[in-house]
Amino acid sequence: MGTRVLATLTAAVFLGTGTAVPAAPAGPGVVQAVPVAAAARAPMPCPKAPAPKVSRPPRPVPPPNVVEDRVVGGERLDTPGLVVPDGVPAPPAVTATTWLVADLDTGAVLGACGPHEYGTPASTQKLLLAATMLPRLDPKQVVTVTRDDLKIEPGSSAVGLLVGGKYTVETVWLGLLLNSGNEAANVLARLGGGADGVPGGVRAMNEEARRLGARQTHAVTPSGLDGKGQFTSAYDLALIARACFANPLFRRYALTRNTQIPAQPALKKGGFQIQNENKLIYNYQGALGGKTGFTQLARHSYVGAAERGGRRLVVTLLGAEARPVRGWQQGAQLLDWGFSLPRDASVGRLVEPGELDSATADPDGSPAAPGSTSTPSAQWRGPAGTALRRMADGDWRIILPAAGILALTVGGLVAALVARRGRSRPVGRRRA
Repeated sequence: MGTRVLATLTAAVFLGTGTAVPAAPAGPGVVQAVPVAAAARAPMPCPKAPAPKVSRPPRPVPPPNVVEDRVVGGERLDTPGLVVPDGVPAPPAVTATTWLVADLDTGAVLGACGPHEYGTPASTQKLLLAATMLPRLDPKQVVTVTRDDLKIEPGSSAVGLLVGGKYTVETVWLGLLLNSGNEAANVLARLGGGADGVPGGVRAMNEEARRLGARQTHAVTPSGLDGKGQFTSAYDLALIARACFANPLFRRYALTRNTQIPAQPALKKGGFQIQNENKLIYNYQGALGGKTGFTQLARHSYVGAAERGGRRLVVTLLGAEARPVRGWQQGAQLLDWGFSLPRDASVGRLVEPGELDSATADPDGSPAAPGSTSTPSAQWRGPAGTALRRMADGDWRIILPAAGILALTVGGLVAALVARRGRSRPVGRRRA
């Protein structure tokens, strides 16, 4: 019985001890490493800039968190707070609720605030439409705008396409990406949706999100106009943006400063010029483009990318306010911070398209059953689970302190049991 008690108590002490990772003293403006258990208990707060109070509709209730979705890209990304490499300068304070900075080429995540927290996308949703439909649609095809295409929220952003007007698909794409045209989104989703029209296009967008690994993204509208159950995350937006910037057509459209919407002689309407609303391309060295977004519910969202010294970074942010600085300016500040970090800095990575689907396949390579999900073993959850996993990976910063604690615990328990047996031994003649 004493042996069983010893084993039980030892295991309890070992699993219940949140083993700390020793950290060097941090200098001013440097983010210090946090012990494993402490990090799990108390997320590191994100630097926040003061923002004016605004009236907004009630935030929609997000879907329940899925453990597997929150660790896509790495376990360190499973936090509502700040995650940055150890010992780097602190990121700038912004008003965005969540954000992420990543390398477009390597996929390394350089830092983030609540990367897997649900948010509403506003017009950054149009990037998912682009990632889905750009490979499907011929830019030279001519499309006729219908009355249903113009069924958008009154007062929302529009290019000015006309019912019965005939435009090339490329012109519609430019209207979407430069002027955030919601009617342009309807046209493109209808074309890409085939016989099912816009609903088919939205369904294709959700299928593409899943293929990219954006498991926290669900599209309801092709434009990003608010819809019940429509969500995304800063991490997912980075996956989607990476797919967009891999397309040469998107790169050209995103850097287009202005374009002419052609006249419609049959409708007796003249043409007009539109300009790119993304101020980053005019004001930031090496800017590659991106997408702005705003609704009263979502507030300001932003995706931007830039290149310096052969290094291409992307920033995504959700739930920002336009004061004290606008969304694109907050994105520029975070890009500056990202470019200041070493090239090997990383807290996680952007998964590759199709990677998560491959990971859920059976060991023999056959696809997983529809609707099935892999559930990690309970032993790897929580701070103790994280410590166990890191020991299994050979992390001596965890192994040595844990071994010392275990040795002291076992030694103390053994000494206590020996002393107890000595006190309880009967005096006198022994029984044969």
